[in-house]
Amino acid sequence: MLFKRSKQSGTVRFETTVAFSAVLFAAGLSAPASAESLNSFLTKAYVNNPQLNAQRAGTRASDENVPLANSGYLPKVSGTGSVGFTHSDAGVAGLAAGANSSLAGVNDTVPRGVGLTVTQTVFDGFKTPNSIRQAESNVFGSRETLRNTEQSVLQSAAQSYMDVLRDTAVLDLRSSNIKVLDEQLRQTQDRFKVGEVTRTDVAQAEAGLAGSRADFYTAQSNLQNSIASFRQVVGVQPTRLEPARPLERGLPPTLATAINISQVEHPSVQAALHQVDAAALQVKIAEGALFPTVSVQGSLSQEYDVSNIPGSHAFVGAVVGSVSIPLYEGGADYATIRQAKETLTQSRLLADVQRENVRAAVISAWGLLESSKATVTSDQASVNASEIALNGVREEARVGQRTTLDVLNAQQTLLNSRVALVGAQRDRVVASYAVLATIGRLSTTLLGLNVKQYNPVVHFEQVKDKWYGMRTPDGK
Repeated sequence: MLFKRSKQSGTVRFETTVAFSAVLFAAGLSAPASAESLNSFLTKAYVNNPQLNAQRAGTRASDENVPLANSGYLPKVSGTGSVGFTHSDAGVAGLAAGANSSLAGVNDTVPRGVGLTVTQTVFDGFKTPNSIRQAESNVFGSRETLRNTEQSVLQSAAQSYMDVLRDTAVLDLRSSNIKVLDEQLRQTQDRFKVGEVTRTDVAQAEAGLAGSRADFYTAQSNLQNSIASFRQVVGVQPTRLEPARPLERGLPPTLATAINISQVEHPSVQAALHQVDAAALQVKIAEGALFPTVSVQGSLSQEYDVSNIPGSHAFVGAVVGSVSIPLYEGGADYATIRQAKETLTQSRLLADVQRENVRAAVISAWGLLESSKATVTSDQASVNASEIALNGVREEARVGQRTTLDVLNAQQTLLNSRVALVGAQRDRVVASYAVLATIGRLSTTLLGLNVKQYNPVVHFEQVKDKWYGMRTPDGK
């Protein structure tokens, strides 16, 4: 904003340079050449945000449930080994010296042996295939939860970015207003000295300046809070921010279309549906406890000094098939099945709840977007009218038709209009991101971020058929 002193009247003429770009236009600011764009900071949030990185780790942990469930198809192999020492001193009472040594003597033996056992489950009541399918459903649900977290982080980063822009613009407006009121106070004091105004006019000018300074300090505090939130979400301090514009690409043409898209594409809805699938499979897993279990066990063993006989040895190999038929387990299996069925019902109802939550969020975000558009237009008209009114009041005050209080009130009205316009522009940008998030389409691809997108399928493919090994694919 530019301030010029009128030579003809001795009063301050308030002139405004307006740059209509994003929220900063209301403060008359323009983006410096070295400023960073919103997309640049969204990229940093996508890479640095700890909440998002934690959810990625959680998704990778969920992937391990698939090989864990798949272990039911694989054999269980165990090895055994044993070694010991035996001392025996046997004799017969009354036996003459030099008699048969086989009837008396001392024996030291080292009984030892090794063994190998392999157990293979042949049939377990379909628990293993159902467990694998359940684990896969949970993996798909975890991916949707990750996608929802990505949307939340990107939306929060955009909101934090716009908060910093808004509060920076408001702080600039407050600072500029102090300069105007300070100049007005000086002029009022000069006019008081020559008898043109009263002491009351001077006091009113002083009060206006003091109030403006208080508002400036409040704006400073708000900006610091916004910067702290920005750092928390993005992971870096905000530097020089470019103006941002509302998102237009990807926005549905109507509210009805937005609702229909959200019911199909929103990740929280998809995650809830995968949870229903997992709950349905849990019922089948619980029912598997009523089926017989068939298994085959093979074993090999080699033993030495058997039964404490020196030099003896034995080799044993065996293959045993077994069938276990559950008859009655105290009712625990039946209670587990009933419990799983009720959990399935609960999951279906929660999926309906989630749909309604998403629907309400879409309607709310859409309403905010529409109202912010209208508010921007209204506030801009208010700014224009307030500028004209202020100039008129000042001219009338110069010829004695208005008081200093009238000028201060007009100045405050203009300032309030500009602050409101800054807020409305911020709300419009934030609401456009919110609409895309509530329908499930806020993504790095739609935003055109220059970042390598995290693909959870890569880790899943690396571990789903892994039979052994403690190291994770990234080497940990």
